[in-house]
Amino acid sequence: MEYNSDFEYDLSVGKIGEKILGSILDDSTIEVKTDFEYHKTGNFYIEYQSRGKPSGISTTKAKYWALISSRSRDLNQDSVSFFLIIETEKLKRLCKKHYYRKNVLGGDSDTSVGLLIKGFDLLR
Repeated sequence: MEYNSDFEYDLSVGKIGEKILGSILDDSTIEVKTDFEYHKTGNFYIEYQSRGKPSGISTTKAKYWALISSRSRDLNQDSVSFFLIIETEKLKRLCKKHYYRKNVLGGDSDTSVGLLIKGFDLLR
């Protein structure tokens, strides 16, 4: 993108972005997952099975996933590093192609199975 120092142009681009984000938040289903280890590992855990049955990314009906990186299990605005909102279908494709490790135990009492994907791979 070419540099532009025109405030009116920047404002119009900003408003387009706001409209896109607003439509995602208002008109779409979003599954929200919080990862408390991302800030240490650079990986997001994506669950696909729990207690021997498909779950998480395998069964979601949500159009988007919001992945939250938090530095503390005492989840609050100050502990959140960032949000990443991604279309579920794109997340599924990326997980199949770019996972770091799969068959990783997690969740409550390690009853879930998932994969690890590097955060930078989600930005492809």
